[in-house]
Amino acid sequence: MPVTVPVTGEEVAAKKLGWRNLELATRALHRDGLVVLQDTIAHSRLDALNKTMVQDALKLQAQGDAGPFNYNKGNTQQDPPMIKSQFDPSIFLNPLATQVTTSVLGPKPRLTFMSGNSALPPAPGVEPQSQPVHTDADFDHPESPFALVVNVPLIDMDIHNGSTEVWLGTHNTTSLAAQEGKQGDRASGRIAKDLLKERRQQRPPSQPLVRKGSIVIRDLRLWHAGKPNFSSDIRVMLAMIHFAPWYRNAMKVKFSEDLEAVLDRDGSGLQIQKTLVSEQTILDEYLNRGYGNSYNFDQESRLENF
Repeated sequence: MPVTVPVTGEEVAAKKLGWRNLELATRALHRDGLVVLQDTIAHSRLDALNKTMVQDALKLQAQGDAGPFNYNKGNTQQDPPMIKSQFDPSIFLNPLATQVTTSVLGPKPRLTFMSGNSALPPAPGVEPQSQPVHTDADFDHPESPFALVVNVPLIDMDIHNGSTEVWLGTHNTTSLAAQEGKQGDRASGRIAKDLLKERRQQRPPSQPLVRKGSIVIRDLRLWHAGKPNFSSDIRVMLAMIHFAPWYRNAMKVKFSEDLEAVLDRDGSGLQIQKTLVSEQTILDEYLNRGYGNSYNFDQESRLENF
């Protein structure tokens, strides 16, 4: 199971982890490729956003084959609405998460991606499916840490409602040779079955319980798989990606223009690659996004001789 760091109320109030907890989180990320920061976000701050995103998930599910599903229709790529009434810095720009990602990636990581995925209860007559074990780094990537995914589940996440299966320690083992599928395809990044069998003998995967209010920080290279949701409730999990300051990813996040002051103030520990548009533009577009593998997490251009 992943390391869970027990964040204290004093650390939340100070917006800063103490040395001991920062060490625990940093060492866990280097060794396992994942860590959980527990009791980090007030539950009341998650509830309003969850209500909106559950309603949106039903709209996306109704699109069927045209929807932005990831590998199977039980797991949907879903953006939160980046408008002022739905934006809480403690969720999207959490300073404790940024402190940890900075510890691993270096000062001022680049925030270039904000989205999420929703595990949907199975439709009547449809057999629940798991995603194939895969890596989100479905391209020729650096061997050093270069991207950390900051996940925020909006409710408790467990084996019953689709907690993500994680293969701890595999972030240091993944290469293109281990993968099946072409970059950008809906099913790219799949790990070859013989490697899964071998790894299972060394260190089998886990499907951890993650409490509401926690933040999960995961190395982009880590093997993982979305699992079926056997409950009656939609499970939404946000996903923000912090890239190393030296990593040249060119993506930008669209925000409502009235969030500019909030982003400049509360995102001071990050380089936020953003485009500011009207609130109406956000509302018109935010549910019209691609599936997860359609995003390009690679660098804008490559350096010669590396």
